[in-house]
Amino acid sequence: MQNKKSIKKKELYNYPTKIILAAIEAVDGNVKFHKWLLNSEYPELAALVSAIRHDVDAFNWLMKNNFSQLAAFSNAVDDEEDAIKWLRVHKFNFLLVLVDAVEEKPAAIDWLIKNKLQIFIIFTKKILKLKQDQNLRYADYHTINFK
Repeated sequence: MQNKKSIKKKELYNYPTKIILAAIEAVDGNVKFHKWLLNSEYPELAALVSAIRHDVDAFNWLMKNNFSQLAAFSNAVDDEEDAIKWLRVHKFNFLLVLVDAVEEKPAAIDWLIKNKLQIFIIFTKKILKLKQDQNLRYADYHTINFK
């Protein structure tokens, strides 16, 4: 098993499959998996899920704990140009592929299939669904958004 320090600077594909599956469940709203990640060796993935859900404290935790690539990814999936540029400059190319897959760009999805990383297609589809649901909530004039 890899130690935590070696993972900090690596890409998401370095995590064990079962951990990515737990992250997928957490993105999908499964609180049990989110809590499990939070209390596991992988709290950064719980923080990533929370940051994708616009939790500023989780974003700040990622930055403070040297997971800035995950913080940047959480903003990049919201089309934040500075975050995408940061990922590009720091050569987090896999995370850029995932950003493109969230945007349903065929080249990114084909690349994931070609490289036998289909689990990340599921991951990005869950993120896309979350983003679409968030946009619907924000657009609903019956909902008051104070953030």
